[in-house]
Amino acid sequence: MLELPELETYKKLLSEQIINKRITGVQVKEDKLINSDTAAWSKQLQGREVLFIERRGKQLLFHLDNGKRLLLNLGAAGQIQLNGLEVDEGSHANAQVMISFGDQALRLLGIRQGYIHLLSAKEADQELSNLGPELLDRKMNLEKFQTLFARKRGMLKSALVNQSFIAGLGNGYADEIAFEAALLPSAKLQDLSEESIERLYHSTMTVLHDAIEYGGMGEERLNAKDDLTGGYKSHVRVIERDGQACERCGATIQKAEVGSRKTYYCASCQKEK
Repeated sequence: MLELPELETYKKLLSEQIINKRITGVQVKEDKLINSDTAAWSKQLQGREVLFIERRGKQLLFHLDNGKRLLLNLGAAGQIQLNGLEVDEGSHANAQVMISFGDQALRLLGIRQGYIHLLSAKEADQELSNLGPELLDRKMNLEKFQTLFARKRGMLKSALVNQSFIAGLGNGYADEIAFEAALLPSAKLQDLSEESIERLYHSTMTVLHDAIEYGGMGEERLNAKDDLTGGYKSHVRVIERDGQACERCGATIQKAEVGSRKTYYCASCQKEK
């Protein structure tokens, strides 16, 4: 599933290409992905413009010029494409939802357990109200991070992927953050020292900013002009590197299940505290 850096990458690329462009066409092939009658849903989008795009957790929120919001959740394997209308028939036929902006079309494919809902501002706020704080919010700092984690118990990885605790992370970046902080994913939060939590904070920010700079680990590019998406895959230090040497200490990267989740780590240089 796409995580915070991948969605930040899509947000950046989409913002460069569809902001302030009028919606000229809407096609829906999977009614279950939207939240009203298809004809009515499509009609409400016709002629609207996207003023800006916001990421909240693992979702994108398209702010429209009439005050409405399009909330996009790609689910486990969803893809976004933004191509010209002359794109090959295969991509056109496979699109579950297609929103045209003049000579460009935003296509949503492979969405499982996801959705794209048209909501009022209040409805969107309610839909997202169960999410925890954003790690990249301007208000987030070391003090607030320490306060947040000081109240939490249980395993580090379980906390990092808990969307009601903090929003946006999943399996992949939780492992990279734990490695950067030299903490085992199974480390107990209640046993961490103040120094360890401070190290975790700086490691979290380092991994996220680096991942966003290099376009995340996503494999599906937005379009042929997209030379950013997926650039971070060559920078990962533990994800899918089981059996390889740890670049920090030379030991072998391990793969195991932690909290019923596939997890990568170095048992030598990552510690419980």
